[in-house]
Amino acid sequence: MPARGTLPEILAQYKNGEIPLEEAAEAITGLRLDHMGDIACLDLGRNVRCGMPEVVLAEGKDPDHLAKIALHLAESSGRCVVTRISAEQAEGVRRLAGQKNIATDYRPEGRVLILKNGPAPKSTGGIVAIITAGTSDIRVAEEAKVIAEEMGCEVRTAYDVGAAGIHRLFPALKPLLPAHAFIVCAGREGTLPSVVAGLVDKPVIGVPVSVGYGYMGEGRAALASMLQSCSVISVVNIDAGFTAGAFAARIANLGAKP
Repeated sequence: MPARGTLPEILAQYKNGEIPLEEAAEAITGLRLDHMGDIACLDLGRNVRCGMPEVVLAEGKDPDHLAKIALHLAESSGRCVVTRISAEQAEGVRRLAGQKNIATDYRPEGRVLILKNGPAPKSTGGIVAIITAGTSDIRVAEEAKVIAEEMGCEVRTAYDVGAAGIHRLFPALKPLLPAHAFIVCAGREGTLPSVVAGLVDKPVIGVPVSVGYGYMGEGRAALASMLQSCSVISVVNIDAGFTAGAFAARIANLGAKP
Protein backbone atom coordinates (compact mmCIF):
# COMPACT_ATOMS: atom_id res chain seq x y z
CA MET A 1 0.00 0.00 0.00
CA PRO A 2 1.48 3.42 -0.96
CA ALA A 3 1.99 6.09 1.69
CA ARG A 4 -1.14 8.21 2.02
CA GLY A 5 -2.66 10.95 4.12
CA THR A 6 -1.43 13.52 6.58
CA LEU A 7 1.96 13.55 8.27
CA PRO A 8 0.74 11.71 11.43
CA GLU A 9 -0.95 9.09 9.24
CA ILE A 10 2.22 8.51 7.21
CA LEU A 11 4.29 8.15 10.39
CA ALA A 12 1.74 5.67 11.75
CA GLN A 13 1.96 3.64 8.53
CA TYR A 14 5.75 3.45 8.90
CA LYS A 15 5.51 2.60 12.60
CA ASN A 16 3.08 -0.24 11.85
CA GLY A 17 5.35 -1.67 9.17
CA GLU A 18 2.94 -0.83 6.32
CA ILE A 19 5.51 1.17 4.34
CA PRO A 20 9.34 1.15 4.25
CA LEU A 21 11.47 3.98 5.60
CA GLU A 22 12.41 5.26 2.12
CA GLU A 23 8.77 5.61 1.09
CA ALA A 24 7.85 7.32 4.36
CA ALA A 25 10.72 9.79 3.98
CA GLU A 26 9.73 10.60 0.40
CA ALA A 27 6.09 11.08 1.37
CA ILE A 28 6.96 13.33 4.31
CA THR A 29 8.96 15.71 2.11
CA GLY A 30 5.82 16.28 0.06
CA LEU A 31 7.76 15.91 -3.18
CA ARG A 32 6.27 12.64 -4.40
CA LEU A 33 5.60 12.68 -8.13
CA ASP A 34 3.97 10.05 -10.29
CA HIS A 35 4.76 10.29 -14.00
CA MET A 36 2.09 8.97 -16.34
CA GLY A 37 4.09 8.95 -19.55
CA ASP A 38 3.33 12.01 -21.65
CA ILE A 39 -0.16 12.43 -20.17
CA ALA A 40 0.42 13.87 -16.69
CA CYS A 41 2.80 14.25 -13.77
CA LEU A 42 0.76 13.79 -10.58
CA ASP A 43 1.72 15.73 -7.46
CA LEU A 44 1.04 13.07 -4.81
CA GLY A 45 2.71 15.07 -2.04
CA ARG A 46 0.56 18.17 -2.33
CA ASN A 47 -1.70 17.27 0.59
CA VAL A 48 1.28 16.86 2.94
CA ARG A 49 3.08 19.91 1.57
CA CYS A 50 0.18 22.35 1.15
CA GLY A 51 -2.72 20.94 3.17
CA MET A 52 -4.87 20.39 0.09
CA PRO A 53 -5.11 17.45 -2.32
CA GLU A 54 -4.17 17.29 -5.98
CA VAL A 55 -7.32 18.16 -7.95
CA VAL A 56 -7.99 17.31 -11.59
CA LEU A 57 -9.53 19.88 -13.95
CA ALA A 58 -11.73 18.06 -16.48
CA GLU A 59 -12.29 21.00 -18.81
CA GLY A 60 -10.32 20.64 -22.04
CA LYS A 61 -9.04 17.13 -21.33
CA ASP A 62 -9.38 14.17 -23.65
CA PRO A 63 -11.96 11.78 -22.09
CA ASP A 64 -9.53 8.85 -22.13
CA HIS A 65 -6.74 10.90 -20.55
CA LEU A 66 -9.13 12.25 -17.92
CA ALA A 67 -10.30 8.78 -16.90
CA LYS A 68 -6.73 7.44 -16.69
CA ILE A 69 -5.56 10.37 -14.57
CA ALA A 70 -8.55 10.28 -12.20
CA LEU A 71 -8.39 6.53 -11.64
CA HIS A 72 -4.62 6.53 -11.18
CA LEU A 73 -4.82 9.35 -8.65
CA ALA A 74 -7.60 7.58 -6.73
CA GLU A 75 -5.57 4.37 -6.63
CA SER A 76 -2.41 6.20 -5.53
CA SER A 77 -3.89 8.66 -3.04
CA GLY A 78 -7.14 7.05 -1.93
CA ARG A 79 -9.31 9.87 -3.30
CA CYS A 80 -9.55 12.06 -6.36
CA VAL A 81 -11.55 15.23 -6.92
CA VAL A 82 -12.37 16.21 -10.52
CA THR A 83 -13.73 19.72 -11.17
CA ARG A 84 -15.53 21.31 -14.13
CA ILE A 85 -16.63 17.88 -15.33
CA SER A 86 -19.49 17.45 -17.80
CA ALA A 87 -22.20 14.82 -17.39
CA GLU A 88 -20.75 12.88 -20.34
CA GLN A 89 -17.23 12.93 -18.91
CA ALA A 90 -18.52 11.91 -15.47
CA GLU A 91 -20.40 8.96 -16.94
CA GLY A 92 -17.24 7.65 -18.61
CA VAL A 93 -15.08 7.99 -15.49
CA ARG A 94 -17.75 6.43 -13.25
CA ARG A 95 -18.12 3.46 -15.55
CA LEU A 96 -14.38 2.70 -15.47
CA ALA A 97 -14.20 3.37 -11.72
CA GLY A 98 -16.95 0.83 -11.15
CA GLN A 99 -14.92 -1.79 -12.99
CA LYS A 100 -12.13 -1.23 -10.46
CA ASN A 101 -14.50 -1.17 -7.46
CA ILE A 102 -13.79 2.51 -6.82
CA ALA A 103 -16.82 4.37 -5.44
CA THR A 104 -17.85 7.68 -7.00
CA ASP A 105 -19.92 10.66 -5.90
CA TYR A 106 -21.10 12.90 -8.74
CA ARG A 107 -22.33 16.41 -7.86
CA PRO A 108 -23.85 17.70 -11.12
CA GLU A 109 -24.82 21.13 -9.77
CA GLY A 110 -21.22 21.92 -8.84
CA ARG A 111 -19.83 19.88 -11.78
CA VAL A 112 -17.62 17.89 -9.41
CA LEU A 113 -16.86 14.17 -9.29
CA ILE A 114 -15.23 12.52 -6.27
CA LEU A 115 -13.55 9.11 -6.57
CA LYS A 116 -13.35 7.30 -3.24
CA ASN A 117 -10.79 4.54 -2.84
CA GLY A 118 -9.95 5.19 0.80
CA PRO A 119 -11.28 6.80 3.98
CA ALA A 120 -13.05 10.15 3.99
CA PRO A 121 -11.01 13.22 4.95
CA LYS A 122 -10.66 13.61 8.71
CA SER A 123 -12.50 16.53 10.27
CA THR A 124 -10.19 19.43 11.08
CA GLY A 125 -12.73 21.38 13.11
CA GLY A 126 -12.62 24.17 10.54
CA ILE A 127 -15.94 25.74 9.54
CA VAL A 128 -16.58 27.48 6.23
CA ALA A 129 -19.75 29.47 5.50
CA ILE A 130 -20.93 29.83 1.91
CA ILE A 131 -23.54 32.41 0.91
CA THR A 132 -25.03 33.15 -2.49
CA ALA A 133 -26.86 36.24 -3.65
CA GLY A 134 -29.13 34.30 -6.00
CA THR A 135 -30.13 30.81 -7.04
CA SER A 136 -28.07 31.16 -10.23
CA ASP A 137 -24.92 31.44 -8.09
CA ILE A 138 -25.39 28.05 -6.42
CA ARG A 139 -23.44 26.11 -9.07
CA VAL A 140 -20.27 28.01 -8.15
CA ALA A 141 -21.01 27.74 -4.42
CA GLU A 142 -21.40 23.97 -4.68
CA GLU A 143 -17.97 23.62 -6.27
CA ALA A 144 -16.48 25.58 -3.37
CA LYS A 145 -18.41 23.45 -0.89
CA VAL A 146 -17.03 20.15 -2.16
CA ILE A 147 -13.44 21.39 -2.06
CA ALA A 148 -13.76 22.72 1.49
CA GLU A 149 -15.32 19.44 2.64
CA GLU A 150 -12.52 17.46 0.98
CA MET A 151 -10.08 19.52 3.04
CA GLY A 152 -11.79 18.40 6.25
CA CYS A 153 -14.07 21.37 6.90
CA GLU A 154 -17.68 21.56 7.97
CA VAL A 155 -19.58 23.71 5.48
CA ARG A 156 -22.68 25.75 6.34
CA THR A 157 -24.70 27.40 3.58
CA ALA A 158 -27.27 30.11 2.99
CA TYR A 159 -28.45 30.49 -0.60
CA ASP A 160 -30.48 33.18 -2.38
CA VAL A 161 -30.15 35.91 0.25
CA GLY A 162 -28.91 38.75 -1.96
CA ALA A 163 -29.04 42.51 -1.66
CA ALA A 164 -32.24 42.86 -3.70
CA GLY A 165 -34.05 41.54 -0.62
CA ILE A 166 -31.51 42.36 2.06
CA HIS A 167 -33.88 41.39 4.89
CA ARG A 168 -33.34 37.74 3.88
CA LEU A 169 -29.69 37.93 4.87
CA PHE A 170 -29.98 38.78 8.56
CA PRO A 171 -31.72 35.63 9.88
CA ALA A 172 -29.58 33.50 7.54
CA LEU A 173 -26.36 34.88 9.04
CA LYS A 174 -26.91 33.76 12.64
CA PRO A 175 -26.13 30.01 12.21
CA LEU A 176 -23.12 30.91 10.06
CA LEU A 177 -21.36 33.14 12.59
CA PRO A 178 -19.16 30.38 14.11
CA ALA A 179 -17.45 29.97 10.72
CA HIS A 180 -13.75 30.74 10.44
CA ALA A 181 -14.14 32.06 6.88
CA PHE A 182 -16.96 33.19 4.58
CA ILE A 183 -17.35 32.66 0.84
CA VAL A 184 -19.89 34.95 -0.81
CA CYS A 185 -20.89 34.28 -4.43
CA ALA A 186 -22.69 36.98 -6.40
CA GLY A 187 -23.31 37.88 -10.02
CA ARG A 188 -24.83 40.99 -11.62
CA GLU A 189 -23.61 44.01 -9.57
CA GLY A 190 -21.82 41.81 -7.00
CA THR A 191 -22.89 43.75 -3.89
CA LEU A 192 -23.32 40.97 -1.35
CA PRO A 193 -19.68 40.22 -0.35
CA SER A 194 -19.17 43.84 0.72
CA VAL A 195 -22.38 43.76 2.75
CA VAL A 196 -21.43 40.52 4.52
CA ALA A 197 -17.91 41.81 5.25
CA GLY A 198 -19.48 44.77 7.04
CA LEU A 199 -21.44 42.44 9.33
CA VAL A 200 -18.98 39.69 10.36
CA ASP A 201 -15.56 39.62 12.00
CA LYS A 202 -14.10 36.82 9.84
CA PRO A 203 -12.33 36.87 6.45
CA VAL A 204 -14.71 37.18 3.50
CA ILE A 205 -13.86 35.85 0.04
CA GLY A 206 -15.88 37.32 -2.80
CA VAL A 207 -16.61 35.17 -5.84
CA PRO A 208 -17.97 37.02 -8.88
CA VAL A 209 -20.33 34.77 -10.84
CA SER A 210 -20.95 34.92 -14.59
CA VAL A 211 -24.59 35.91 -14.15
CA GLY A 212 -25.91 39.06 -15.79
CA TYR A 213 -26.16 40.32 -19.35
CA GLY A 214 -25.56 43.35 -21.51
CA TYR A 215 -22.84 45.88 -20.68
CA MET A 216 -20.28 44.42 -18.21
CA GLY A 217 -22.35 41.24 -17.90
CA GLU A 218 -21.13 37.68 -17.36
CA GLY A 219 -19.49 38.53 -14.05
CA ARG A 220 -17.37 41.48 -15.15
CA ALA A 221 -19.38 44.10 -13.27
CA ALA A 222 -19.44 41.86 -10.19
CA LEU A 223 -15.65 41.46 -10.35
CA ALA A 224 -15.08 45.20 -10.71
CA SER A 225 -17.46 45.95 -7.84
CA MET A 226 -15.79 43.46 -5.50
CA LEU A 227 -12.32 44.78 -6.34
CA GLN A 228 -13.52 48.25 -5.33
CA SER A 229 -15.04 47.07 -2.02
CA CYS A 230 -14.37 49.34 0.94
CA SER A 231 -15.28 46.74 3.58
CA VAL A 232 -12.07 44.67 3.15
CA ILE A 233 -12.61 41.44 1.23
CA SER A 234 -10.44 39.11 -0.82
CA VAL A 235 -11.60 38.42 -4.37
CA VAL A 236 -11.02 35.45 -6.67
CA ASN A 237 -11.62 35.17 -10.41
CA ILE A 238 -15.04 34.87 -12.05
CA ASP A 239 -16.70 31.52 -11.26
CA ALA A 240 -13.59 30.38 -9.32
CA GLY A 241 -15.43 28.22 -6.80
CA PHE A 242 -12.52 25.81 -6.43
CA THR A 243 -10.08 28.60 -5.59
CA ALA A 244 -12.45 30.14 -3.05
CA GLY A 245 -13.19 26.79 -1.41
CA ALA A 246 -9.53 25.86 -1.07
CA PHE A 247 -8.51 29.28 0.24
CA ALA A 248 -11.36 29.41 2.76
CA ALA A 249 -10.56 25.89 3.95
CA ARG A 250 -6.93 26.83 4.54
CA ILE A 251 -8.04 29.79 6.65
CA ALA A 252 -10.58 27.67 8.54
CA ASN A 253 -8.12 24.87 9.21
CA LEU A 254 -5.60 27.34 10.61
CA GLY A 255 -8.31 28.94 12.73
CA ALA A 256 -9.36 25.57 14.13
CA LYS A 257 -5.87 24.67 15.35
CA PRO A 258 -5.50 24.83 19.14
